Amino acid sequence: MKHDLYIKNGITIPAHELEITTSRAGGPGGQHVNRTDTRVTVRWNVANTSVLTPEQQSRVLLNLQSRLTTEGDLLVSNSVSRSQQQNKEAAFAQLAQEINKALYVPKFRMKTRASRQAKEKRLREKSHRGEVKKMRSFKF
Repeated sequence: MKHDLYIKNGITIPAHELEITTSRAGGPGGQHVNRTDTRVTVRWNVANTSVLTPEQQSRVLLNLQSRLTTEGDLLVSNSVSRSQQQNKEAAFAQLAQEINKALYVPKFRMKTRASRQAKEKRLREKSHRGEVKKMRSFKF
């Protein structure tokens, strides 16, 4: 049962690029933990993918560089549930979320300046406030 992983805006990772492995998960669960492979690890090679454009690929490599292996693989593991299928779905969701977050392009911020009228108004109010404070002082 192989499925492609939809990320966003027409970006879909084909199933043949995803490597899924299972292993024994730790934690509570008694004998069940010792006998079943419920932890799911999904591996995706960002460096050799055919899905992303070179710009997107460099953005993902830069934003996820602390999470990547030396070969450029992104590993996501999940062992929250006792069900292998639920862990697999959760690992896919987590992988899609991380890639989506890495592909985010921040908006370009246009620097704005206060208008001359706004500056003059601010200075007028400032000097008025100073006058009010001067009148409060008690001098002989």
